[in-house]
Amino acid sequence: MSASLLRRGLELLEPPGRTKAPPGLQRGRAGPRAAGAARRRKRAPEPGRSKATVKGRVVKSAIEEYHKKKPVNHLRENLQYMLKGRLVADKAVTEQVLAQNRGRKSKDQPPEKTEKKKPEGTVFTEEDFRKFEREYFGIP
Repeated sequence: MSASLLRRGLELLEPPGRTKAPPGLQRGRAGPRAAGAARRRKRAPEPGRSKATVKGRVVKSAIEEYHKKKPVNHLRENLQYMLKGRLVADKAVTEQVLAQNRGRKSKDQPPEKTEKKKPEGTVFTEEDFRKFEREYFGIP
C-alpha cells in the first residue's frame, strides 16, 4: 500500500473538529534546504478540496470478486469433448507425424529395434548322432 493511500485513509478516520499540525512541525525539517523541499512537495489534499468524486462509483463486493476469480473445474466438459470424437488415425500416419516432430539429433531418435533371432535348430537328428558314434568310436 502506498504512503499516499495510507494518508488518505488516516484523514478519513480523523475526527472532523481536529485541525492539522503546522507543516513545519509535521516533518521536523529545518535548514536552508527545507524551504525548497516544501515548494517541490505536493500539497496534501484536504477533505473539502478533493477533486476526485465518488459520484457514479460502484462499490464492489469482495464476495462477488472472489467468486469471479474462483478457479472453475472444466474436467467434465473436457472429458466429454475427448470422448465425443473416437476417430483413431492409422498407425502409419501416426508414425509419420511422430517422425516429423522428432529432432534430427541422435539423442532424439528412438532406439532401433533389432529382430530377435530364433534359436537355430540342428540339422542332425538323434539317430544321426548315434550312427556317428557307432562309426567313429566303434560302439555297437
